[in-house]
Amino acid sequence: MKKEDKNKRSNTPPKGPGAGMAIGRPVEKAKDFKGTLKRIIGYLRPQKLKLIFVFFLAILSTTFNIFSPKVMGQATNELVAGLTNPTVGINFNAVEQIIVTLIILYVLSAFFNLATGYIMSGVAQKTVYVMRKDVNVKLSKLPLKFFDGRTHGEILSRITNDLDNVANTLQQSLTQLISSIVTLLGIMIMMLTISPSLTLIAVITVPLSAIVTMTIASKSQVLFKKRQAILGDLNGHVEEMYTGHRVVKAFGHEKKSVGKFDDINNQLYETGWKADFISGIIMPLLNFVSNIGYVLICVVGGIFVTMQRIQIGDIQAFIQYARQFTQPIVQTANISNIIQSTVASAERVFELLDETEEISNAIDATVINMPKGNVKFDKVKFGYHEDEMIIKNMNIEVKKGQTVAIVGPTGAGKTTLVNLLMRFYEINDGVITIDGVDIRKVKRENLRSMFGMVLQDTWLFNGTIRDNIAYGRMGATEEEIVEAAKAAHADHFIRTLPDGYDTILDEEASNISQGQKQLLTIARAILADPTILILDEATSNVDTRTEAYIQNAMLKLMEGRTNFVIAHRLSTIRDADMILVMNHGDIIEQGNHQQLLEQKGFYADLYNSQFTVGQASTDNTMKDAG
Repeated sequence: MKKEDKNKRSNTPPKGPGAGMAIGRPVEKAKDFKGTLKRIIGYLRPQKLKLIFVFFLAILSTTFNIFSPKVMGQATNELVAGLTNPTVGINFNAVEQIIVTLIILYVLSAFFNLATGYIMSGVAQKTVYVMRKDVNVKLSKLPLKFFDGRTHGEILSRITNDLDNVANTLQQSLTQLISSIVTLLGIMIMMLTISPSLTLIAVITVPLSAIVTMTIASKSQVLFKKRQAILGDLNGHVEEMYTGHRVVKAFGHEKKSVGKFDDINNQLYETGWKADFISGIIMPLLNFVSNIGYVLICVVGGIFVTMQRIQIGDIQAFIQYARQFTQPIVQTANISNIIQSTVASAERVFELLDETEEISNAIDATVINMPKGNVKFDKVKFGYHEDEMIIKNMNIEVKKGQTVAIVGPTGAGKTTLVNLLMRFYEINDGVITIDGVDIRKVKRENLRSMFGMVLQDTWLFNGTIRDNIAYGRMGATEEEIVEAAKAAHADHFIRTLPDGYDTILDEEASNISQGQKQLLTIARAILADPTILILDEATSNVDTRTEAYIQNAMLKLMEGRTNFVIAHRLSTIRDADMILVMNHGDIIEQGNHQQLLEQKGFYADLYNSQFTVGQASTDNTMKDAG
């Protein structure tokens, strides 16, 4: 994964109770905030009734919570009245009723808050479930060029980190935002009902709090961005050293690697503690400003009590409201930052959903039920960009059962030719046919079911060896799997493993050798029993003797099939019916092995450079294997 992917991940906002301390952290903003927000609302629309209910419950929970200080103040008034008038005494019945009312308010507030969280969790997860499902469907429809142009880390980040960010915000921040707004309005109303003069004092501290927050946040923002960049460098260095630890050890660069890590780690430490410290002093300063207002309210409120303008219980309630007043303001500011970051995450997901899909099957798309394997390229032109044609005018005709070898230098267009044949890319001009049918008029799933592939880069998934071989054909029997393994000369090494065919391969299949991986992919192709076989340097990772055995197995597999063999090692394709020599997207030479040698052109030079030395030993190995 690239460093920029890691930086992108570190933009994920803090979650949970401590999220209020995130003021000053860098906020990633969406390019089209309104447009993206509308699309998120579109995903929320099926949950409309639940959202309305959540909104109603959040208001109830907050409202009951807001009334509590006022009710508590009434209890204080009753106690004070009883103490100041000994003849009447304290009305314990009234106090008891107030306490019961207070308990009921707290219980109801907690219940509605719990119900809000429960329902909102379902709404958030259901919404993200639908989004994740849409992304998965979209990925299956995207052309190969989409994946070629992006790192795996970038795509995975959108499916995991970005969608998790959306889920957490929907689940937590929306209800917090509703509660904060209702709390702010409710507290303001309750304070005004108690004393407009004291409310003015409380409100005066708000601009001062905002100035403190913005001043410190602007300074910490710079430090957090710098910390993110250094963190990306550190993660990149650790990943490189971990994946290449053998090379590092082999060349004795351990000290250099550790030294570089220490340098970056020191930079991260210096920047990190400064960023956290400056960001951390926001809350103490806000508390200081709040305490100034608290002192003023206590002094002025005390004067009002002595003047009998308000009761002491009201002062108690007002002080509680004043202490709570700045909290929803800070929460609202922080949640707005989180929502901006979440919309940016959603925007990246929607960008993926808006990618151009593979061209759909034609309305009159057909199915080739009994494919023979006759392939023809007629005046085919192709380029990744309209103004840069890689393949300019390709004409090939391959009959059923023929083996066509494709050779040429790196970047000549060998793999591109195969990608066009399987419609991983669409041609710009010309026609490619199978059994006389334009492949653009064949259902894509039917077209690709005709092919079997063995690639240079082996792909095995986390599972048993049996399952990996059986991937070639659904419903394959145990006997068929074993026969395919034997044909690929894989059965022997499989049986030497502790669990045999039940051996579980890890994610990178690192518990078997590279050559053994290749044997398993060959067994998978043999089991698939395809009409057209594509071999892209299929024996590049096995030793010479094993290669010879595999060649014999391949000869049996190739019988009666059309075969396309991409090769750099020319020993594997000397018996091919046709050899296509490609360079810069063009077929510069065409013929069988002997014909091309007699031409004394590009192929002859390439062949002689490989086999002038050691030709006899290679022939002997092939002969022994036969």
